[in-house]
Amino acid sequence: MNPVDLYEAASALPTPWNSRALGRVGTAVVKVLRMDGRPLPPEVHEAAELLLVLDGKLELLVEGVELTVGPGELHRVAAGARHAVRPGSTGTLVVVEESDRAGA
Repeated sequence: MNPVDLYEAASALPTPWNSRALGRVGTAVVKVLRMDGRPLPPEVHEAAELLLVLDGKLELLVEGVELTVGPGELHRVAAGARHAVRPGSTGTLVVVEESDRAGA
């Protein structure tokens, strides 16, 4: 696999919050997406996911706790944890998730 420019991949996406799968590592899929400030409704996943902010910030609500993930920071959302994106999340986000959820 050739190097992937994550910023270019995210900016090429037609709409924010729609991710693009970049590759697989073991059973996980690595995705990139663009955040545009809009909130997203709560969700729960059977598997943990890793959220890496490349630029901007990710405003989360995880199990009722508000937190901000900044540039260069990684947050792990545990399997079964109820989480939502709060307003104000902007920038480029990399998501690593189990491949059985890849289409979700």
